[in-house]
Amino acid sequence: MELGRALVVSGIVRKIMLTTLIALSLAAWATPATAYVLQIAASIPVASADDDTQLKVAVNSVIDDILQHAIAFAPTAVTVQDARVVGDRIYILLLIADGDGEETMRQLIDPDQTEL
Repeated sequence: MELGRALVVSGIVRKIMLTTLIALSLAAWATPATAYVLQIAASIPVASADDDTQLKVAVNSVIDDILQHAIAFAPTAVTVQDARVVGDRIYILLLIADGDGEETMRQLIDPDQTEL
């Protein structure tokens, strides 16, 4: 009776080990998805916002500078999250994302979404 029980337990242990090895090998071959989402603050002098045209030029300039020198991915979305005047500076909070990052943000904003 002990021999039969030992064989059954041994078979169960082998199945568990085989299942674990298969799961680990699949996990080792899986490649993680890359999604880039970046929140960054920038500032411009208040003096550069004397009129709408100057403000647009200054904001576009600071955004272009960030896109050219501060990030290492190709963004598909750039949004201004907040802007505040503090002293003699205008601080701008930007949200920058690539295509996969945009999709990730949509899923985080709408948790009831069932499609990927």
